[in-house]
Amino acid sequence: MASPLVGMFRIKELRERILFTFAMLVVFRIGAVFPIPGINVRELSAYFMSHANTGNPIVDYLDFFAGGAFSNFSVFMLGIMPYISMSIIMQLLLIVFPKLKKISQEDGGRKKIQKWQRYGTVGVCLIQSFAVTQYAQSISRSVENLLNINFVPFSIIAMLTVTTGTMFLMWIGEQITKRGIGNGISLLIFAGIVARLPQAVWELRTWVQEDSSRLVYVIVVLVLFVAVVALVVFEQQGQRKIPVNYAKRVVGRKMYGSQNTYIPFKINPSGVIPVIFASSILMFPLQIASTVGGNVAWMGRIAQVLRPNGTWYNILYVLLIVFFAYFYTQVTLNPVEIAKQIRENGGSIPGIRSERIEEYLTKILNRIVLPGSLYLAFIAIIPSIIQWAFDFPTSISYILGGTSLLIMVGVDLDTMSQIEGLLKMHHHEGLTKKGRLRSRNL
Repeated sequence: MASPLVGMFRIKELRERILFTFAMLVVFRIGAVFPIPGINVRELSAYFMSHANTGNPIVDYLDFFAGGAFSNFSVFMLGIMPYISMSIIMQLLLIVFPKLKKISQEDGGRKKIQKWQRYGTVGVCLIQSFAVTQYAQSISRSVENLLNINFVPFSIIAMLTVTTGTMFLMWIGEQITKRGIGNGISLLIFAGIVARLPQAVWELRTWVQEDSSRLVYVIVVLVLFVAVVALVVFEQQGQRKIPVNYAKRVVGRKMYGSQNTYIPFKINPSGVIPVIFASSILMFPLQIASTVGGNVAWMGRIAQVLRPNGTWYNILYVLLIVFFAYFYTQVTLNPVEIAKQIRENGGSIPGIRSERIEEYLTKILNRIVLPGSLYLAFIAIIPSIIQWAFDFPTSISYILGGTSLLIMVGVDLDTMSQIEGLLKMHHHEGLTKKGRLRSRNL
């Protein structure tokens, strides 16, 4: 690995991309601790320290994805999730409304859809930021000097500040994708999760010191953690290859000979996208219910029923993961379009009639997606299983499995794949001696 690592910084283009990505992530982490104007940081820290043992599991869950920004009441406390939520809503609208889909397929239609998506993100941010102000008001009832200004001016400032912070994160994500390395939005989520690792390790150490017999549980869970990481990598690298034969054909004045190739269908075609989509969809109502629940009784009951470690939350989580696995696979791998391209280029699948290619590809995809989605769902609910079986602290169980594990492994594979591609493009060795890294297409 020494030679590829040195080669990464010898190549000017790759070096500039890596340093730019690192600089943007530093800006993100600085913003995660920069508080909203009007918040008394000392009183806020004292409140969360005094409620460390009896904290709100929903707030802990939101704070986990925001990299600690939620409990800091920082300008980035909503993170990038409002943008992801709006992306899901827009994808669903494109399917429900054919006219909207037709607009997206026109010249310049994609930019128009992206512009509407940004406007929608602003609306989602304003709704969630209003819920945040209600949460701050509920805390201020027990903490006298939490707000340095009156509640109404604070609400206006907080809504504008937090919304601006999320839109700025969108810009950072787009700049990383364009000028950096890796997928910008995914890297922001990745950075927020990784930022929680030191605190989780410290809490694990404190938890073991309280009872030395817990060390056995820690070893068992760590072994399970390593095994699951290996299984995730193995599953994400697996493919089902569909053979395709192309006959001789004439294009213009050139004749192209017959060739044999294949269509690579991944065992998990949608990657980690269903987990991120399911988390984002559940996070939107959960944040509103948990933050407004102190002022509205029925929302408080909803927040209690749908707490992250509860039964109903995990049932909905599994169902949403399976749904988005099928949904995203149909969006990205449309059997009708694939079959049409095969026929137009004079291709055929051995043993399958031309008119039955769509049926065959659909059957293969359905067989792949179901076990892949169930596997994702099992990995995603590991935190709840760990916490139920070993009574682990919340932050530790989130780090050791579930969504965090899938995102960290997936983003790491995606980024390393891009780095390896740039290294080989400049005639350097790749990051692996045998084979190659495959991106998870985040």
